[in-house]
This record gives sequence, C-alpha cells and structure tokens, in this order.
Amino acid sequence: MIDVRSPGEFEQGHIPGAINVPLFNNEERSIIGTAYVQVSREEAVKIGYEIANPKIGSFISNVQNIVNKEPSTLNLQPETILIHCWRGGMRSSKFAELLNTHGYKTHTLVKGYKAFRNFVLERFSPDKCRELEILIVGGETGSGKTEILKNLAAMGEQVIDLEAIAHHKGSAFGSLGEKPQPSYEHFENKLWAAFSKLDLSKRIWLEDESRNIGKTQIPLALWEKMKQAPVFRVNIPKTLRIERLMNDYGNFSKEELKESVLKIQQRLGPQHVKQALEELEAGNLKEVADIALTYYDKAYNYNLEARKTKEIFNIDCKTSDPALNAGKILELAKK
Repeated sequence: MIDVRSPGEFEQGHIPGAINVPLFNNEERSIIGTAYVQVSREEAVKIGYEIANPKIGSFISNVQNIVNKEPSTLNLQPETILIHCWRGGMRSSKFAELLNTHGYKTHTLVKGYKAFRNFVLERFSPDKCRELEILIVGGETGSGKTEILKNLAAMGEQVIDLEAIAHHKGSAFGSLGEKPQPSYEHFENKLWAAFSKLDLSKRIWLEDESRNIGKTQIPLALWEKMKQAPVFRVNIPKTLRIERLMNDYGNFSKEELKESVLKIQQRLGPQHVKQALEELEAGNLKEVADIALTYYDKAYNYNLEARKTKEIFNIDCKTSDPALNAGKILELAKK
C-alpha cells in the first residue's frame, strides 16, 4: 500500500501500514498548489509533470525495494500494489499508470485517503460507539493498569492499549522514554486499526484515561462511552505504587524529571513543587513520587466520582502483581 502524498500530508495522518513514496516533496506541493490557485489547473499540471518526470527512475527503484521487503498480507502476488493520494485524483492515477508500464499490477483507492478518513470518523460516531461493550480497568497512578491489560490479553480478553497507540503514559511524566506522539488525526487512524482487529460484538477492555493522552485526544463518542462503562478499580497500597513508579521513571535524568514536575506546578502548589524539586536534587526519588501522587490520587478520585456510571467495582489488592490482579478482575467480570 503506497501513499504518494507529500511527506507533510503523510505525517499528519495516513492509513496504518501505508508506505510513503511522495510524488512531490512539501515545497514542490506548495509550488503546484500556488500555481493552481493563482494561475490555472493546466499550469499546475504542467509544473507537476516537470517536477515528477526526472524522478521516474527513483520512483521505480523505491517501489521495487518496498516490494522486495514487504511480503503481502492479503495472499496477493507481491507485485500487486494499492496506491492512493488525497482524493484518488491525478497523483495516484498517474503513479499507477507508471507502475503498470513496469509490470506491476495496481489498484487505486477510490476517493483516496479522504474517503478512508471519513470511514474512520464514521466508525467513531456516537451510533457506532454506543454499540460497543466497553469495560474499564481503573486505579490510581502507579497501579500497573497497563500491565494488567497485557495480562488480560494473555488470558484471551480483547484489549486496546490507548497509551501504546498514543506513545504517552497519560501523565506529566508520560512522554519520558516514548517515541514522538502521532498527530490527533493519525492517533484516530491507529485506534481504528486496533479496533478493526477485534470482534466488536464482544467486550473490550480499556484503561481508565483522561480524554487527553498527551497531545492526542480520544474520539469524543468513544470517550463518552468510556465514561458510561463499568469500572473495575484496583486498590493497591501507595507504597507498592511508589515502587512501580520508581521502576518506571527512576532511570531518567534529574533534568527530565524536573521538567515533568514543573508541568504540574500549578496543580501541586508552590510548596509541594519546592519540596519535590529539593527531594529530586537530593536524589530522594521515592519522596518525589509520594508528592506527585498526592496530586494524582486526588485528581483520579475526583474524576472517578464524576463519571456517568455507578458501576464501579472495587478490588482490593495486596500485591502489585499484574497477573494476579488481572485474574481478580476477570473473575469479578465473569460474575
């Protein structure tokens, strides 16, 4: 699956699994667009050919490299290629013609990436989201909810890891050690891809999240569904949660941790921030985690009380072992 749009368009959002072979780079696309608006369509097409024709050899070489590296997952011949651009217009049709003359079998995506985006948006519409059976794994920061989800998946349950898709753990410290986040648009695309692999007639487990996960956002209709869903809340002692936070974040530099603390300084308050930074400088990371949890615990419990569901099932856990805690959740869910 080859996306011939510019690198900027591709980065903003693309079909998961597509590979970018841009017909024009960002600057070239801007030049063509300006000619289209200020002169004429014919002039824009003329400039497009002038830019693209010298690149034909590199296009073919790039495609051959992709075909050699990307085995088909659709039981098609390896030379069968789906090509698309923004609207399924000239860029994809001309690229397909080029590949056809070099022995490839091609298809073009009708109405292009724009049609795919409309498809994704429709899949996250209120009507579609209302049909889902969502169950939420809840618990205060440091409860190991992500690890619990992984264990639920290992037990045969259907799971969506929102934080893995967003490349963010959902707190002021959540970007540490993560890849750059996808755009909001591409986050939706990746989320659709995750849901598309599941049986939507059966229950799906998600982690209790704010709507914002770093700079990305959960689609509104799905977020509303999550707020109405039953919550299986694990209650884990604070000492164990601090230990988990130490394991998760203890290896990052003081400067990185300081930057994360300062992100929540208005919520922590000046006295707590001052104390946290002093403890950080002294290397007392457990105290820093303890101070941060003072804010996060209060915020989590406030948001939990404000949910639209009264189905909140508390599960007291004496250990932070995610496998044991996943087992407790699943046992209660089956009841």
